[in-house]
Amino acid sequence: MDKEELRKLLKIDERKAEIAEIEQKMQAPDFWSDSQKATGISQRFSALKAIIDRFDAAESENDLKELEKEALYQGEFDESNAILSIHAGAGGTEAQDWAEMLERMYIRFAQIQKSEIRNQNWTITILDRQSGEEAGIKSVTIKVDGFYAYGKLKCEAGVHRLVRISPFDADKARHTSFALVEVIPEFDEVSDVIIDDKDLKIDVFRASGHGGQSVNTTDSAVRITHLPTKITVSCQNERSQLQNREVAMKVLKMKIKKLELDEKKKKERAIMGDHTSAEWGNQIRSYVLQPYQQVKDHRTDMVSTNPSDVLDGKIDIFIDACLRKTKNQE
Repeated sequence: MDKEELRKLLKIDERKAEIAEIEQKMQAPDFWSDSQKATGISQRFSALKAIIDRFDAAESENDLKELEKEALYQGEFDESNAILSIHAGAGGTEAQDWAEMLERMYIRFAQIQKSEIRNQNWTITILDRQSGEEAGIKSVTIKVDGFYAYGKLKCEAGVHRLVRISPFDADKARHTSFALVEVIPEFDEVSDVIIDDKDLKIDVFRASGHGGQSVNTTDSAVRITHLPTKITVSCQNERSQLQNREVAMKVLKMKIKKLELDEKKKKERAIMGDHTSAEWGNQIRSYVLQPYQQVKDHRTDMVSTNPSDVLDGKIDIFIDACLRKTKNQE
């Protein structure tokens, strides 16, 4: 692919125009009056400028090939932040330990993005974390802020399978554990999602590990269940019950919106004759630590023989393979 083709594919001219608009906004006297909004705009400015600078500096064939990876992120919400949730499968402590291993893998992945020269500057916030009784976690919900966060992490949605000698088994038997990963984009607007109060079940409970003052002495954490869809969202990161409820409601609306979009796409595929299931429940990847060392993605057949690296956050090869396959099928 030559540089001119990449210019069009990466929408370089449009991005330059957007940067000019952002620069004007940033010069306004009241730009930092809303620090959260201003930070988001500044981060987007940095990310767009990094892409354009790399494009302008690209001269060799290798430079252009590296830039081609940016063209994989052309989905409607690919540039958005992401909400990633991990749920331990059946199996008690063994599955909960596996869920915590996945949590660490994605946190490390986000840290790697932050340290890359692409200036992604990813940050993570743990919105809710339910610890296991003996070890590991029952579930965790993480907000990942960063350019292409959803575009990269969306390929991780599905069931992840671990095979290993259990550290919790005195007989040193081989165990298989499962965990479900859910990923949704952080939608800029969710006001179109209307939820009837009678469809909600709201519970408050004592936060554990995250939050502000009096976190262990007040029932500040909030769990909201949407009865028609059975979607449950918890938040315990904020200082007050009211703030946790607001965050949980926002995430719930995002999940419902993603569900509605998925249902719409499913109907469109059915009309077009594509009956391939795209459910989150499908097993997407196996991590085998015993009797051999291998991580295999079942959608792309991509294999790594270094599970340690993969579990330390180096999952780009699986993400790139998934995105390339998806793009080729379009």
